[in-house]
Amino acid sequence: MVGALARTPPLFSLFIKIPLPLISRNSRCIFGTIIHFPKPKLTPTSMDNFSMDKRLHLCTLALSNDSPSRSASAPLVSNKSKKKARRESPEGVLKHKLDMCSRHGHLVEALRLYDEARSRGLPLSVHHYNVLLYLCSSNGGADDDGVGLKRGFEIFRQMVDDKVVPNEATFTSAARLAAAAEDPEMAFHLVKQMKGLGIPPKLRSYGPALFGFCKKGEADRAYEVDAHMVESKVIAEEPEISALLKVSSDSSKVDKVYEMLHRLRISVRQVSESTSAVVEEWFMSEEAANVGMESWDVEKVREGVVRGGGGWHGQGWLGSGNWRVVRTQMDETGTCSCCGQKLVSIDIDPNETENFATSLSKLASQREVKADFFQFKEWLQEHGPFDAVIDGANVGLINLHNFSFSQLNTLVNRLRQMSPSKRFPLVILHKNRVTGGPAQNPKNKKLLESWQKAGALYATPAGSNDDWYWLYAAVNSKCLLVTNDEMRDHLFQLLGTNFFPRWKEKHQVRMSVSREGLALHMPPPYSIVIQESEDGRWHVPTTAGDDIETPRQWLCATRATTNTK
Repeated sequence: MVGALARTPPLFSLFIKIPLPLISRNSRCIFGTIIHFPKPKLTPTSMDNFSMDKRLHLCTLALSNDSPSRSASAPLVSNKSKKKARRESPEGVLKHKLDMCSRHGHLVEALRLYDEARSRGLPLSVHHYNVLLYLCSSNGGADDDGVGLKRGFEIFRQMVDDKVVPNEATFTSAARLAAAAEDPEMAFHLVKQMKGLGIPPKLRSYGPALFGFCKKGEADRAYEVDAHMVESKVIAEEPEISALLKVSSDSSKVDKVYEMLHRLRISVRQVSESTSAVVEEWFMSEEAANVGMESWDVEKVREGVVRGGGGWHGQGWLGSGNWRVVRTQMDETGTCSCCGQKLVSIDIDPNETENFATSLSKLASQREVKADFFQFKEWLQEHGPFDAVIDGANVGLINLHNFSFSQLNTLVNRLRQMSPSKRFPLVILHKNRVTGGPAQNPKNKKLLESWQKAGALYATPAGSNDDWYWLYAAVNSKCLLVTNDEMRDHLFQLLGTNFFPRWKEKHQVRMSVSREGLALHMPPPYSIVIQESEDGRWHVPTTAGDDIETPRQWLCATRATTNTK
């Protein structure tokens, strides 16, 4: 580590020379934890002679606990008045102005406000400093004279001098400053320091170090960052895995390339255009042509496929020679139009579905009025399960400006005919759709009454988000869900699991309406995920296409193989 630090740029010394303020007589408070040390006798000169390890503990800081106590006779002030006073105080006004600078990316104005506040002796909070550091790190090195980078280090140092306790956002911005200074080593050290101080790092905290090492081609150091993420239970997403894949490919680390492709398969499934370019570049490389087994144990590969649940074997590169990489499509059965390989459907563990339903119910109960959602679960238990659930609002508005009960009824009848038991699907509609507007039309009113009588209509209460209701109903009933909602917004991101896209792939039915009438697009009979075949072929789905009218684009990578036992 010392050798690595010796190679870092001079800017690193700005961090390691930040003096460590003394807390009380013989103890130091590190984020609420009192650690006792012998009282050191320090002078400004001896501070510079601290060992490297002690200098690196930048944040052994604490806020003073000294604050005047409120007099017992002081009048009570309402919370509203307190908020107004805070908002209109000099610190509050500065906070608002800095927030506006952050929103619009105005670094120069933010620095002017900071300099003005310093000249007036205005105390700055961690929020003030974090906004400034964020702006500096976002602009660091991008302007002609490097103002953001230079001032960012200066502001960080001032924050330490002011004994303002940093948090995760502070460290992340500092790591970004280090990355802008092309010093991923320092960025990585800052993240490790966070963990040591009890501040859980986030994915964004690791980015500057990981991408910095990848950019420099230092694959082994990038793997160290990745391992630290795993240890901290921080899950890498597509940009991080894609960067690791590229640095592995560029460094000819063929086993790591194989590992990263499988990590993409597990956590990303369909890759973006930028990642697909990295994958394509690998398969077209000389290293890819030179790696692989000319013969292999067929039974062992098949056992790997069964053990993995289908769609991959994990036994390493199979085959030999140059790869042929083309863009292709799958037909309705999942057969590749290029090589003729038929993709498989990977089953979902029933226990995963049960666990997902439980976590979904818990999350919905936190976001909705608990009594309302509990009442819906009871109703569902009494009337369900169903063969299909319909997102009524979405279906009634497809290709229309005004809600159409006729279009919704066409779908209800179609699904009822398809049902083995000929029962109605469950229609989820907001209460306003059931009581107002077109619902007052006698024909529509009669239609709604027939659905209610059949136990096939649920009106979500006022103020609710009906997305929670139709999604939970479909997961709980283990049935089809009819909606064109892509389910990518904030609500669905809250689910935070890679199970959801797998479930959606197998259960979502989409619709299109044309002059020929209503068409249903059923779930594909194969899994839209990176697949590795038993003879060494690879098929990689991209995010290009798949909007009903445009087929999804795939990468097909094949080569001459000799598969013998």
